[in-house]
Amino acid sequence: MIEIRPCTDDADDEESLAIYNAVWPWDAVSMHEVRSWRTQVTEWADFLAPGAGSADVALTPWHPGIGQAHVCVLPGQRRKGVGTALYHAVSGWLSARGIDVLDVTVPEDDPASVEFAAKRGFHEERRSERLVLDLTGLEPPPIAPPKGIEIVTWAERPDLIQGIYEVAAESAPDIPGEEDAVVESFEDWLAHDMHGSGDRPEATFVALAGDEVVGYAKFSLTAAQPTTAHHDLTAVRRAWRGKGIAGALKRTQVAWAKEHGYERLVTVPDLRNEPSRRMNQRLGYQPAPGKIFMRGPLAER
Repeated sequence: MIEIRPCTDDADDEESLAIYNAVWPWDAVSMHEVRSWRTQVTEWADFLAPGAGSADVALTPWHPGIGQAHVCVLPGQRRKGVGTALYHAVSGWLSARGIDVLDVTVPEDDPASVEFAAKRGFHEERRSERLVLDLTGLEPPPIAPPKGIEIVTWAERPDLIQGIYEVAAESAPDIPGEEDAVVESFEDWLAHDMHGSGDRPEATFVALAGDEVVGYAKFSLTAAQPTTAHHDLTAVRRAWRGKGIAGALKRTQVAWAKEHGYERLVTVPDLRNEPSRRMNQRLGYQPAPGKIFMRGPLAER
């Protein structure tokens, strides 16, 4: 019989995270990031199949009414019923909360996991590619912002935070795959999007036209990947798009990461986000296997 139990102590949490990081090495995080994530969501749970697999599930304020989960099974433990047992555990937790829809994320280069989800009624909602920029030996391109645009860090200008929020709120519905996401209040957005464990004011770059915030870009950083910086969000106000501001922000990030000893940058744009994909390709980002976001039902009891 397969043992599935809720994570109840630090040892369980550490084992669950180790399994997740083994299955998602390019998305590896530290326990610090896990604890930060838990403060951002509405409710969460983690389940452990000792020595074999783990699952995390959450309800979030930005996608209310839909469960969000990762079900992870170590390669040597697959096809033994572990994934199915974890799926049932996640489903039971969601059902008890009146939720009957589940979103899961699957590695694009893991056809067995895609098949596992499809057989249980899941369908592909969207897909993101992964683009990687190798910074070793790279000479960062000139930042060259458009005329009249100044780029500063949030650390240098903490007073700009309301303007940054206005850019985020305006841009969120335009992000492919996030059209239905709920924009949080300023206070919640500040706590969840800007004060997480991977967020750093000195690694958040703001584009100004005079005193107006017209765009920003930020990294998500983790101690689990000390030489990799992950692009979090690049956003520009609608009236200022098409003027080269996003490119200047991205080039600023490249220069900052190189200066601070990072060896690679990673971004995961939705396949439908053609402007972002083209910009990254112009800067030399190379494609790698991405993610498939699938939606489906809970397990039948």
